[in-house]
Amino acid sequence: MPITLQLSALLRDYVGGKGELVFDARDVRALLRTLEGEHPKIHRSICDETGAIRRHVNVFVNSDHIRDLRGLDTPLKSGDVVSLFQAVSGG
Repeated sequence: MPITLQLSALLRDYVGGKGELVFDARDVRALLRTLEGEHPKIHRSICDETGAIRRHVNVFVNSDHIRDLRGLDTPLKSGDVVSLFQAVSGG
């Protein structure tokens, strides 16, 4: 069941400049575990040592933020698009 993972420009350096990766995963947690195994550097940028999403990272499934769904346990189905965005701030 292919799930497309879209990466913001800030995260693409961790995966050789790719904007999208494709994984098979039943939920967001499984997707992040697979990402950790295949691209550990990007995983450390997204998740802390406990596996929780870092505060400055936003995760969407299609157009819904996972905090409004079931968090890391948000189920995924074939064709879903998961988007990762790091918050950008400055002043």
